[in-house]
Amino acid sequence: MRVADFTFELPDSLIARHPLAERRSSRLLTLDGPTGALAHRQFTDLLEHLRPGDLMVFNNTRVIPARLFGQKASGGKLEILVERVLDSHRVLAHVRSSKSPKPGSSILIDGGGEAEMVARHDALFELRFAEEVLPL
Repeated sequence: MRVADFTFELPDSLIARHPLAERRSSRLLTLDGPTGALAHRQFTDLLEHLRPGDLMVFNNTRVIPARLFGQKASGGKLEILVERVLDSHRVLAHVRSSKSPKPGSSILIDGGGEAEMVARHDALFELRFAEEVLPL
């Protein structure tokens, strides 16, 4: 499996930024196990698809703005996709640029902010931000 397999265009209009005013109106994508057929439904249809013994998993995670753009000290453009927040200042991220940043190099984030490339861990880069990444 390659990271490039997950590169696709996702229009901003399809990203839910806030919950719907009427939560019952939420959309639901269902999968028919035996046939593999997908169907677009409403959340209110959920009970039609549950059977005794089914397991429901509730996801209470938050979406963070994980895609950042910036430039190296050399002026080279780069794109950062945060994969994991390690602590209040460090992340593991995919970095796309013409040349990979070297440990100790500085990255200027578009819109303000700065990060240092600390180390490379296989396909991921450990970055240390001057400011807190998230209020943990």
